[in-house]
Amino acid sequence: MNTHSLYSVIIALLAAWTVAVNGVAEVRMSPLVSDGMVLQRDRSLNISGWAEPGEKIELSLAGKKYSTSAGEDGRWTVRLEPMKAGGPYVMTVNTVEVNDVMVGDVFLCSGQSNMELTVARVMDKFASEVNGYENTGVRYLKVPYAWHFDHPADSIRREPWKTMTERNVQGFSALCYFFGRLMQEKTGVPVGIVNASWGGTPVEAWISEAGLKDFPEYINLKSMYEDKQLTDEITRMERLRSAQWGRQLYMVDPGVSASTPWYAEELDDSDWHTVDMFSGDWALRNGRPAAGSHWLRKDFDVPAQMAGGEAVLRLGCMVDADSVYVNGRFVGSTGYQYPPRIYKVPQGLLREGKNQVTIRLVSYGGKPSFVREKPYKIICGGGEISLEGEWKHRTGAQMPASPSSTSFQNIPTGLYNGMIYPLRDYTFKGVAWYQGESNVERWNEYSALLCAMMKDWRKTFGDNLPFYIIELADFLAPDDPGRKAWAEMRKQQAAAAETDGNATLIKNSDTGEWNDIHPLDKKTPAERLVKAVLTK
Repeated sequence: MNTHSLYSVIIALLAAWTVAVNGVAEVRMSPLVSDGMVLQRDRSLNISGWAEPGEKIELSLAGKKYSTSAGEDGRWTVRLEPMKAGGPYVMTVNTVEVNDVMVGDVFLCSGQSNMELTVARVMDKFASEVNGYENTGVRYLKVPYAWHFDHPADSIRREPWKTMTERNVQGFSALCYFFGRLMQEKTGVPVGIVNASWGGTPVEAWISEAGLKDFPEYINLKSMYEDKQLTDEITRMERLRSAQWGRQLYMVDPGVSASTPWYAEELDDSDWHTVDMFSGDWALRNGRPAAGSHWLRKDFDVPAQMAGGEAVLRLGCMVDADSVYVNGRFVGSTGYQYPPRIYKVPQGLLREGKNQVTIRLVSYGGKPSFVREKPYKIICGGGEISLEGEWKHRTGAQMPASPSSTSFQNIPTGLYNGMIYPLRDYTFKGVAWYQGESNVERWNEYSALLCAMMKDWRKTFGDNLPFYIIELADFLAPDDPGRKAWAEMRKQQAAAAETDGNATLIKNSDTGEWNDIHPLDKKTPAERLVKAVLTK
């Protein structure tokens, strides 16, 4: 027997001895049952977990005691009597203590990126409201990413409940932040938010196989990926292809391999083309979007009062990825198009007089560009220097479009199995749903799919849960033909709310930004959501 095997046997014997001496093994509880959790007030609740088959379970909470036994499969469930809002309490399950338990209102929030978008991303608009505010009566838990195709998962990876403190809130969903905060302020009772969302995902990914019975094409698509060996092999091959594209891009990019890199201050860029940053001409080659790398440089003058101090470089949003240098020194990078580019320029790097910023912009295959009506400037010492207008441009590596990859999180049923079904024993007051961007091109089936999802989730949670459907914010320029599909999608959302009978549409189109699929204003829909919940 090797050392590892011997060690495993010893551990198993010690565990068995512990059970024999103490009479019980340590119980495990559903991952949402942990320190800092919020339980739904005024409702009978399930607390569930796992133990040795047949093991007796003793649970105490708020002065009441309950008992049950684990079934043959090791799973146990205790049904709690309704409780009034209050806490903090200590819940004891056999020898395990769960501390800081609150009783109040608990909401399941789900959808795609506008539900997931963090507080950190909206600080441009809300810094004065977020900074300095704390409310420990609000608790937040983000469900870990997970997808499964062959069966629903029994549990999720354990994540902590987090209180609304300055240390924690930057990672909260911005919509959930304002919703939870305003709900708690209005009601005076603890609020729990469970956020099960994943950016870019379509509604069919959040519906069970049974819930998709009227959409056999989606069930068959899911069935194609039930073999884990297949999904593992697809993932492996796509990673290899992507890595090879990246290596080739790097190897043939003259801006990287030249004896004087193109981000160096001393580079002579007199033969580079001068372009308007918002013109599309520099982004095309033979009339097609130019994949690969593009290098852009701009000189700017810094007055004496702004020199020497730490600065912030704002470069709006770019398509797709960028690496940025100031006076030849790397200051930041972003790997995809949506996040705002906000890079710190270290103290001492800016000098009086001429300075220079260089961008290595990588296009994966769409049209490389700077997004209009975003901030492009240097901010330092209370002053600003605009970086809009003309830049010098030179093409780097000319590449084919980067290889596509399979987004398994977008396959039907996968997220229901991995992120919704495992929550089935928790009790929620309602569901806030903000999703639809990924279904816009198939808007004509959305109402039917969303109605199927709401019906499906109510079966899962064993309750007539109210749904609050947050309308898609307006998007795209007024003359963009794509706006029509977004308008039709909002009609589909309204139709689903009307058809369902226990769903409310939260108006939100007026918070949109034509040039950003992720508008900053997450407070307005949160205020309307609070009003709808309280009215309900």
